[in-house]
Amino acid sequence: MTIKIGDRLPEGKLAEFIETETEGCALGPNTFNVSDLVKGKKIALFAVPGAFTPTCSAKHLPGYIQHAAEFKAKGVDEIWAISVNDAFVMGAWGRDQNAAGTVRLLADGNADFVKALGLDADFGKFGMGVRSQRFSALIDDGVVKQLNVEQGGKFEVSNAETLLAQLA
Repeated sequence: MTIKIGDRLPEGKLAEFIETETEGCALGPNTFNVSDLVKGKKIALFAVPGAFTPTCSAKHLPGYIQHAAEFKAKGVDEIWAISVNDAFVMGAWGRDQNAAGTVRLLADGNADFVKALGLDADFGKFGMGVRSQRFSALIDDGVVKQLNVEQGGKFEVSNAETLLAQLA
């Protein structure tokens, strides 16, 4: 069953490549519980089928980086990009796109989280296996407030501009 507006995010784990060691976060891949990450925060979340793929790298992630200050001005605490890649790939993608400090690149390596959301997709015919559907969501303290799921192959409703316009 697909998650919908008003639902609480399911339990899950996401990994992030940490570039600078801090107290509680070692250098390299770190795994976090989604419920801990969302607690008390407003999050603009978007998911892509794959890091370094054409639309994701040319339009999706750059749009959220470009509009990061506007999201923050509207009360968003963090912007997340989720993909079914490992934390090393997500870290490299973030460096390539200069996302540091604006968008958290979170890995769902086995697609467990997107499966729990009901937003996984079979990209086997492209040799890519199980991936995430392209979508965006506004999460407030773990609850879905907005959800924009793309139709297959489209990039029309999960962009930064659409989610930004939906913020009150």
